[in-house]
Amino acid sequence: MGEYGRRFGTPRFRIEVTKGHLTAIEVLRGAPCGATWAAAARMIGRPANDAATRMGLEVQFFCSADPAGWDPLFGHSPVHFAGKVHRAAMEAALYR
Repeated sequence: MGEYGRRFGTPRFRIEVTKGHLTAIEVLRGAPCGATWAAAARMIGRPANDAATRMGLEVQFFCSADPAGWDPLFGHSPVHFAGKVHRAAMEAALYR
């Protein structure tokens, strides 16, 4: 995430999984626009094996970045980049 990631970090979650479904999610660090919290609220009850993909998609729905602003280095819009970062954060939370 470049300089932004070094200064502010990446999203981070604490989750609980019961019988293969997310039963609790706490956002420890999220996007300044609030998309992380809005997406997290929609994750309760989702299957754990689908949680990382779904988190990435949900964040894109709530992301306030300009989707037309393609980054020439990464080849994605900021909205896609936000989805990938949040997906990775959910994968890390599921691993922990």
